Amino acid sequence: MMDPFHFGGPMSVLLSTDLPFPVFRRGKVRDVYDLGKQLLIVASDRISAFDCVMPEGIPDKGRILTAVASYWMAATEDLVPNHFRGNQAWPEAVLPYREALSGRAVVVEKTRPLPIECVVRGYLAGSGWKEYQANGQVCGVPLPAGLRLADRLPEPIFTPAAKAGEGHDESISFERM
Repeated sequence: MMDPFHFGGPMSVLLSTDLPFPVFRRGKVRDVYDLGKQLLIVASDRISAFDCVMPEGIPDKGRILTAVASYWMAATEDLVPNHFRGNQAWPEAVLPYREALSGRAVVVEKTRPLPIECVVRGYLAGSGWKEYQANGQVCGVPLPAGLRLADRLPEPIFTPAAKAGEGHDESISFERM
């Protein structure tokens, strides 16, 4: 059997997967496989910035992303029901890959996604910089005058975005979110 995990770089980062399940979608960082009523979401170590995937990765980035997402899905499940099912009840077909996927994959129920991306900005860059230049705000959050490109913000801000099917996500207001 061919190795379904494609590592690269000096510290063996996981850049892609090729598991023997139907591909549901491949994102900039995550590979998602269709398991029937469930999805297997695998977080790679790929780096994405401004919708560009870099050729190198960050060691264990996928494990960190999975840990953060798993924590918040579990911590908020009593407040907001979600699709997260954790790591405990993996389908039989996934078990041969469990060791390699450990810490970087979760099984979730299929649901209708909420097409919102939650972006926390600590610096003024990208689309936020363009919007600030136009009106002194980012997603409706007023910012101090005189900031320059890549300046650190006085405090981090939450800026929602509508997920685009293709191309760049669109910054939106809190009301639209």
